[in-house]
Amino acid sequence: MGSSRRVVVGLSGGVDSAVSAWLLKQQGWDVVGIFMKNWEDDDDDEYCSSRQDFLDAAAVADVIGIELEHVNFAAAYKDRVFAEFLREYQAGRTPNPDVLCNAEIKFKAFLDHAMRLGADKIATGHYARVREADGRFELLKGLDESKDQSYFLHRLTQAQLARSLFPVGELRKTEVRRIAAEIGLPNAKKKDSTGICFIGERPFREFLNRYIARDPGPVKDERGRVIGQHHGLSFYTLGQRQGLGIGGVKPKGAQKGGGEHAPWFVARKDVAANTLWVVQGHDHPWLQSVALEAQDASWIAGAAPAAGAYGSKTRYRQADAPCVLAAGANGAFQLQFPQPQWAVTPGQSAVLYDGEVCLGGGVIAAAAR
Repeated sequence: MGSSRRVVVGLSGGVDSAVSAWLLKQQGWDVVGIFMKNWEDDDDDEYCSSRQDFLDAAAVADVIGIELEHVNFAAAYKDRVFAEFLREYQAGRTPNPDVLCNAEIKFKAFLDHAMRLGADKIATGHYARVREADGRFELLKGLDESKDQSYFLHRLTQAQLARSLFPVGELRKTEVRRIAAEIGLPNAKKKDSTGICFIGERPFREFLNRYIARDPGPVKDERGRVIGQHHGLSFYTLGQRQGLGIGGVKPKGAQKGGGEHAPWFVARKDVAANTLWVVQGHDHPWLQSVALEAQDASWIAGAAPAAGAYGSKTRYRQADAPCVLAAGANGAFQLQFPQPQWAVTPGQSAVLYDGEVCLGGGVIAAAAR
């Protein structure tokens, strides 16, 4: 490969994208780094790490010997990701902004920008792989199962995958850190970022408070007893256990460790009645679903897979669960689960797998007990 082939790498300031850039340079690519700024509403506050992330990205570019461009996608992010995110929350659902951000910003706005810079490909530090077979592109899980991020990439199209490289998808995280230390990257020990892409590590309720008005209402148990008050349904998600502020339902003299002390979980949100329903115990039937309905499907091959048995994830950090797919019309599909699934949450993504191949997925609209 001549050095004329250009790849633009999204450098986040993290170790995965840094090692990705280095690996591509080793392979002979002409590598350009881009730091994406996607959020600027509160740059000066204590949680905003984007300034530090940019300094880390710049230090990495320096060590690797590549140029770094700072690009501001904050306006596009607000229109395409954040507005949708707020709409979903206001409707009582729990969206996954990282999925939207990949579809709308990293593999659209960023990809378009890279092509304007004359790039042949873009690369990110995601733990996933692309395989070409007979001119079609498949998205595969990252080799490090515990770090696999194909779930967040399931809305990518053939055209996007054709131009995307995921260099660390072939490696385990321990190996990535080892390489980073070996080549003297300044961020080799930087801890992985968690939380929502633009919010960072800040307290979530406090953040949402700025954009969504509090609308308190009753918290009820399965018998319909009012046992507390919620701050507004948008601030809770199904399966949530912390921050419910419920106490005082234990009878006097109850045995410690008895059923009365079982933790409370959010089980339902009734938007029409502004009521939050909670149940006690992780395995309560209200938290189990045997089927789901999804909408707004996006299939990597460009068409829905055949009906039948697959693996699926209804949230990011879970093992693939066996399911049976029934495709519907207009981008809708149903999944049936032989084993009930826990806290299937409207707004989150249901993603399908055939072994290590990610087939695509859709947005959960409803779940059935």
